Amino acid sequence: MRSGSYLTGSHTQGSSMAVPAHTKTHPVADELAQLLFEGPDRERVHGAWRRLVSGKEFAYRPGLPPEERTALSYERLRLLNDVAGDPVQLAADPYRLAGLHEWTGPVDGGLTTLASIHYNLFLGSVLDHDGGRDRDLSAFTSLRRTGTFLCTELEHGNDVASMETVAVFDRATGGFHLTTPTPGARKFMPNTSLTGGPKTAVVAARLVVDGEDQGTFLFLTPLSDENGHLPGVRVRPLPQRTGTPVDHCLTSFDRVWLPREALLEAEHGRLGADGTLASTLGNRRKRLLRSINRVTMGKLCMSAGTLGMSRAALTIAVRYAHSRFLAGPKAGERIPLAAHRSHHGRLLHALATAYAMTFLHRSLVSRFAAHADTGERGSRPSAGEDRAEVEREVAVAKGWITWQARAITTECRERCGAQGLFPANGLADLPLNIEGGITAEGDNLVIWVKAASEMVFGHQGVRAGESGDPEGRELTELPFLRGLLAEAERIWQDRARTALREGPSGDPVGRWNVTSDAALEMVSAHARVQAADAFLAGAARAEDPRAGFLMRSLCRLFLLRQLGDHTGDLLAEGRLTPDHVRALPKAVDTVVGELAPHLMTLVDAFDLPAEVLSGIPIASGGSVGGDEVDWEEAGVRAGVVVAGAY
Repeated sequence: MRSGSYLTGSHTQGSSMAVPAHTKTHPVADELAQLLFEGPDRERVHGAWRRLVSGKEFAYRPGLPPEERTALSYERLRLLNDVAGDPVQLAADPYRLAGLHEWTGPVDGGLTTLASIHYNLFLGSVLDHDGGRDRDLSAFTSLRRTGTFLCTELEHGNDVASMETVAVFDRATGGFHLTTPTPGARKFMPNTSLTGGPKTAVVAARLVVDGEDQGTFLFLTPLSDENGHLPGVRVRPLPQRTGTPVDHCLTSFDRVWLPREALLEAEHGRLGADGTLASTLGNRRKRLLRSINRVTMGKLCMSAGTLGMSRAALTIAVRYAHSRFLAGPKAGERIPLAAHRSHHGRLLHALATAYAMTFLHRSLVSRFAAHADTGERGSRPSAGEDRAEVEREVAVAKGWITWQARAITTECRERCGAQGLFPANGLADLPLNIEGGITAEGDNLVIWVKAASEMVFGHQGVRAGESGDPEGRELTELPFLRGLLAEAERIWQDRARTALREGPSGDPVGRWNVTSDAALEMVSAHARVQAADAFLAGAARAEDPRAGFLMRSLCRLFLLRQLGDHTGDLLAEGRLTPDHVRALPKAVDTVVGELAPHLMTLVDAFDLPAEVLSGIPIASGGSVGGDEVDWEEAGVRAGVVVAGAY
């Protein structure tokens, strides 16, 4: 693997910035990778997926039209299924499901979408309801039939509670008639074309018994077979969207008859033979949320996919920064692009964020798994933690991670200049694919607004005085920096509470309008505090002191960067001194300087397979339109000595 170690030397001057060498990954990078990738569970969670994307079948294929790219994603889904082990166990394992998305995201956004739908939303939903494991699932576990998920409608996206599709109970047969009553009720964007073979859907529809709406439930609905779409199923392809293509369609139903067993039942609703609904949940909205509860795992999956894209983008950009040489300050001198603070500084800020994103995601997968009803890693909620709180934290993290992923991949693309515009170099498609993650499983802003409304009064942040006296505190102190960020969250929560209390009475929308900006700032600060806590916990697990140094330094850079927007508030509240504010730019520059010699080590820890990197010209010493660079020769030209810095 041409990842190698970073070269020693000054990190502030010209040609001493190093290039990668033909060496194995340094032990420090190995420990960082262990910290990033689940420690002792690394092989179980990530091993199969990492090996899968290393295969030649996953190499970039230029020039494919959208239809062929979509078909290729379905072919790759079958390859994935071959190495997945038991698909039922996979669907029940939040760790491996998330890991799948991390590794497929950078190589095939379409495959990532298809896998998320088939294993999580479709198969997972079936398993989460009564008798899921007792059903004959062999057609789906073998991928003779691909599963899809039909929930949102053309006129009902974020307000799925208003969906119109109905499944009318037929007393004569004991089954249901599935119907799309209006054009606006057509299911919007599911992958329901004939590409990829026969398909079956889990369809969200209102259960209607004797004219009475009983709430939204899921119905197992065959859509097509080897001869085409089944009678009553109407499918219209949608125009091509941005990002890697998927066979998105509009889908509707014309009195499609479904047998009694098509209804997916659980404690939220069981239909008796006489048409009486027994439910442990008192209203239709709660039944809807229980029916589509796989969307929470879907948020973790979407976050994971964009997380993998961020790490891949950084690996490519950092490697290119060390192989791209330009004129140095002396006549005839050539130095790597990475020598410049204006270049490596931006990449280091992105790296610090990517590490924070990764540790935040790990912590939330673990918390979610503790609340899952199935899976190998815990079957009951952890004591003292409410499931609704975990689901809110997952939603908040999904918004923050996917937004940061877009910023990181865009930054990396820009830092690679014109080379970053060529899809063959692995960067150009990533921001567009991330756009899908930002919208899927709940539009980011909408889910943040919901979280904000719950957290204004329903969340206890840092109280005044808890962060301590700032006098004598240094900006190098991680607990101090973390406390300052928590204070920023508290400040915005107090502002939101005041705005809500003082808003126009008798006007709920008006009151929220004057509250929402402050409430959303509170959510943003909260996401960063949670990321910082997860990062600090990860740093504490480092055993090698060199790995610990890098982790703490990266975490310090992350925290310093987050505080930049809050210094005025923190100063006004007496949580920072004027000297702290004046010292902040220098503190940032100092930690960037300390980390600069270790750029390659930090991305080596992302563990991208050599086979993937060798297929990306600018990640393997070459360029689109040029010849591959020999790393040792490049080091000689730069006037540096290959060494083994960490």
